[in-house]
Amino acid sequence: MATTALGGNPCQTVGELPAVGDTAPAFTLVGSDFSEVTLASGTRTVLNIFPSVDTGVCAASVKRFNELAASLDDTVVVNVSADLPFAQARFCGAEGIDKVVAASAYRSTFGADYGVTLADGKFEGLLARSVVVVDADGTVIHSQLVPEIGTEPDYDAAVASLR
Repeated sequence: MATTALGGNPCQTVGELPAVGDTAPAFTLVGSDFSEVTLASGTRTVLNIFPSVDTGVCAASVKRFNELAASLDDTVVVNVSADLPFAQARFCGAEGIDKVVAASAYRSTFGADYGVTLADGKFEGLLARSVVVVDADGTVIHSQLVPEIGTEPDYDAAVASLR
C-alpha cells in the first residue's frame, strides 16, 4: 500500500505504482467511444491517472496534458479515471480536448494492477492522482503518486522523462 492524502487526510491505495525500471502492466480500458484502449507496444505512453474529470484539479490536469501532448513526439497521453465513458466524452467535447485519449477504468483491473485504487477515505474506489510514463519498450521511465490528491502532478518531471 502507498499513502496519499485528500484534504490533508491520509488515504491508502491498494498497492504501489510500478517503479522506474519495471515493465508496465498491460491493461484494457474503455475509451469515450467504448472502444478498447490498451498499452500500445512500440509507443511511448503517458498515463495521467486521477479520480474524476468532474473535479477542478482533475480537469486542470487533463487540459494541461492536452496542451503538452502537441509537443510530445511519438507519444500518446492517456487520461485514466473511473468516470463512465459518457462523462469523459461530455467533458472532452465541452473543453475541446482532442490531443489525448480518454479512458475509463470502470470495468477493468487497471486500478489494482497499477496500485492506484483508493482503499479508504472519501474517494474510496476511485483512482489516486498519479502519473506513469512508459517508454516504447514498455518500461516505466517515470512514476509519481501525488502526495495530496488536491494538487496537480509534476508535469515537468513527466515530460523530462521523455527527453
